[in-house]
Amino acid sequence: MEEVEVELLKLIENNANLEVEKIAKLMGKSIDETRELIDKLEKKKVILGYSTLIDWAKVLNEEEVTAMVDVKVTPARDVGFDKVAERIYRFPEVKAVYLMSGTYDLSVSVKGKTMMEIGHFISEKLSALDSVLSTTTHFVLKKYKHDGIILQDADEGDKRIVVSP
Repeated sequence: MEEVEVELLKLIENNANLEVEKIAKLMGKSIDETRELIDKLEKKKVILGYSTLIDWAKVLNEEEVTAMVDVKVTPARDVGFDKVAERIYRFPEVKAVYLMSGTYDLSVSVKGKTMMEIGHFISEKLSALDSVLSTTTHFVLKKYKHDGIILQDADEGDKRIVVSP
């Protein structure tokens, strides 16, 4: 990969909202060169998409429940864990799947409206797959930092009520 491509990727990784004109200026390239470079990287599937990080805890009635599920599986012959991971990541509830070292084989990030909804997904869909041997579910109680972005400022302070005898 060319140095200029890596430079571009580092810029948009930290802020996908940068306008092409600003990227071109930061890189010392023309706007057309920059657009062509972005198009090239999108076609090569180096740039897979652009996303926005939203703190849903600050939006009324929109908060979702997130669970991290450790999954132990039996790998398929000739394809290892890939086929199992593909079956799992195709479920719309699944937001991410990672092959892991350690006690469990896959780490699966799942989102739902309620804990019960996630529980139904795990018991009726995920655990029902032939290759899944066991699961352990961890519910996210609070997010402090995500993708390098701090979600709660330290100066917001402790909002708990002081209880004393």
